[in-house]
Amino acid sequence: MIAKLSKITIILLLAFSTACCPCRFNRRNAAPLNGTVWHLVQLAGRDMVFDGGEFEMSFGTDGRLTGFGACNGFSADYTATSKGVLDIGLINSTRVYCPNSSVEQQLFTELDNATHYEIDGQIMLLLQNGEIRAIFSAVKEVK
Repeated sequence: MIAKLSKITIILLLAFSTACCPCRFNRRNAAPLNGTVWHLVQLAGRDMVFDGGEFEMSFGTDGRLTGFGACNGFSADYTATSKGVLDIGLINSTRVYCPNSSVEQQLFTELDNATHYEIDGQIMLLLQNGEIRAIFSAVKEVK
């Protein structure tokens, strides 16, 4: 009886410890892909720091990605699955020249080449075939 009780206790402790794992907490409390404004914080392995409003985007429930780069607005159609598969269509943007236009073009390239996304808490990873290409932080939920 004591041996059975020990095994049951160990199993219950393992179950409770994995259920309380911080990574599961972050996924449960993750910002949604749709309806969140995402701010670029890293691109191709380089940290990015911008003023508010620059390099932000949101995925609408209507299948439209909209955003603002360095000085150009942009949009594209997209499809995404709950398993993280992401396909972003042709990106349309205004064509104003500005100091960070090369970063903006690189972001458009990474968006175009994205194959997956992962969200952990308030962070979204944009991936291309398993390689992290951009990291975004949730700024706010769109009303």
